[in-house]
Amino acid sequence: MRELVVLGTSSQVPTRERNHNGYLLLWDGEALLFDPGEGTQRQLIHAGVPASRIHRICLTHVHGDHCFGLPGVLSRLALDRVEHPVHLHYPASGEDVVRALVSVVTGHLDLRRHPHGRAGPVAPGLEVRPLHHRVETYGYRLAEPAGLTLVPELLERAGIRGPDVGRLVREGSLRGVDVAAVSVSRPGQRFALVMDTAPCPGAEELAEGADLLVAECTYAEAEAALARGYRHLTAGQAGDLAAAGGARRLVLTHFSSRYQDVEPLRLEALARAGGADVVAARDLDRFRLPRRRVRGPAGRVHPDRPDRPDRPGAPSDGPAPPPGGTG
Repeated sequence: MRELVVLGTSSQVPTRERNHNGYLLLWDGEALLFDPGEGTQRQLIHAGVPASRIHRICLTHVHGDHCFGLPGVLSRLALDRVEHPVHLHYPASGEDVVRALVSVVTGHLDLRRHPHGRAGPVAPGLEVRPLHHRVETYGYRLAEPAGLTLVPELLERAGIRGPDVGRLVREGSLRGVDVAAVSVSRPGQRFALVMDTAPCPGAEELAEGADLLVAECTYAEAEAALARGYRHLTAGQAGDLAAAGGARRLVLTHFSSRYQDVEPLRLEALARAGGADVVAARDLDRFRLPRRRVRGPAGRVHPDRPDRPDRPGAPSDGPAPPPGGTG
């Protein structure tokens, strides 16, 4: 299953209902933790996700509400004696802050630090783009390679059945039939996370083609001047980002503590989101990635299966096919 677990949705100041930032992406048996603010370790317990699943931790920047939960999470991993390496990605200019946060962790932990200072790949399938905030900040995108979806009618017409289907996939062709002739293109799934930033090209690049876009939404449109001053997005600007990138689902988060009710922010974003599904995240919400899109013979793109509900307690869609493979 590929699923986002929202651990916290507040910005600089937590509230009674909203914890500091924290976003856990479950992706093919591993977990990527983004921006662990204070209380992230406890939120993982509430979410029912063991910290030992975490393989990568990604910091967008080193403001406290995005990283002060790091020592607790790392300490828990050391306490649990996880054997796999834990990779930590962060802006290179935050090295002193990261070094201080990591220095308090005791016990065995194979922590591998990966500072970055420019746009580009930082791990297989994982890329960063610079954002426009008050300190060096990067957003993240995780992208699956494009693949193919076999079409049963075309397989039947070609006379390929049973074990021969597997042979065709493995070998690429069988009895003069190429796998491309009995399949349609399936764009890979894309997840993007855009945190503290003013509107900028990097944010637009991250949002391009995103199936699930997580974007900060610190202020309502009425506080646009504050957003400009602090280099944050308003709700409407988050909607613009989803519309420009053709994102399928926009998950809003990082709300200022001044807003007890964030539904008005969701409506402001929805009005400008260009048809994207828009959700205002709550702590401990879970969102599955929408089903992969399939590009048919006429070039029309559509989901290969209808989406299902994805609030807590919704049924699972089951495991995803291997990245880049057929399915």
